[in-house]
Amino acid sequence: MGRAARIHSAQDARRLARRRLPWMVFDYIDGAAGGEAGARRNRAALDALTLRPRILRDVHDRSLSVPVFGQDMGRPFGIAPMGMCNLSGPGADLMLARLAARETIPLGVSTVASTPMEQLIDTAEGHAWFQLYFSGDGTGTFKLVERARTAGYEVLILTADVPEVGRRPRELRHGFTMPFRIGPRQFLDFALHPQWSLSTLARGRPQMANFLKDGYAFDRTESRARADWDTLARLRDAWPGKLVVKGVLDAEDAARLAQCGVDAIQVSSHGARQLEGAPAPIAALPDIAAAVAGRVPLFFDSGLCSGEDVLKALTQGAGFTFLGRVWQFAIAAAGEEGLQRLFEVLSSELSIAMAQTGLSDLRGIDGPDGQA
Repeated sequence: MGRAARIHSAQDARRLARRRLPWMVFDYIDGAAGGEAGARRNRAALDALTLRPRILRDVHDRSLSVPVFGQDMGRPFGIAPMGMCNLSGPGADLMLARLAARETIPLGVSTVASTPMEQLIDTAEGHAWFQLYFSGDGTGTFKLVERARTAGYEVLILTADVPEVGRRPRELRHGFTMPFRIGPRQFLDFALHPQWSLSTLARGRPQMANFLKDGYAFDRTESRARADWDTLARLRDAWPGKLVVKGVLDAEDAARLAQCGVDAIQVSSHGARQLEGAPAPIAALPDIAAAVAGRVPLFFDSGLCSGEDVLKALTQGAGFTFLGRVWQFAIAAAGEEGLQRLFEVLSSELSIAMAQTGLSDLRGIDGPDGQA
């Protein structure tokens, strides 16, 4: 049996990835802020939500497509922007881009992607959104904005919830840095995971590819605390396409964003990687939906691991969702075949959950209980 065939859930992908990845890399992908209570809170809040089963509804024909910014997406979930994805496997960024192209879902391209933004939007056949970190005094940030525009990106995601990078003890214990500093501990870690180490060595050490030219260096640990509402106004003026603000957990902030002309709001705790004490985003979503009152679309990420999780987020007010870590686990577990397998698993989980809750079309969701 091939490794991909052993993936029956996102948890299977994570379990397989944990065996294959160096400890340092796995803990970088999997880790969360502080003692990781925030990640557990996210999971507990999703688990506590229930879906409302309905019977005797004709749900034989089901559509998993949803409209986003005037385009039908093949699924109500996309690929969240994730930094340095090629750590999960050589060429991972391009695998994700090809999945986005095949399945007509958006690929979030991180500021700190390990493949240049131009190559990723080309491989994704246009189904790519660029995620932006504000950094330092913003000079380099706005260079990236212009570069994304030139590359053909039509959607820009401003990640606003990282004024300072959160402390993630699991990666700190391993001495994780970008680029890597190899000491005795890291050397032993890599030696004990030879398949990953040899394939990574053959393809070259992953780097922050968007900073290999233009004379703009990016320090992952540099303060991003200077960004404010004026920064958002400048960005809105500079960006002619759709503008999404990601990392929103407060209803007052969401209402103000709706007044500032953003095109969508992404409710997110950054996968619990920044502030351990942040509320579970799924618990904050209904209040944010009420505050926005339909003025702008709501997207959602953080902690989603299944098709049922996706449906729960949609019933709480999200119009679209993104998954993150689980894609990297699938790649680490079984490469591009594993990635496609996980996509099919998530799609099947969602389709079955729709049938059991009486939904044939995701546009028919109305209200927090998911009743059609």
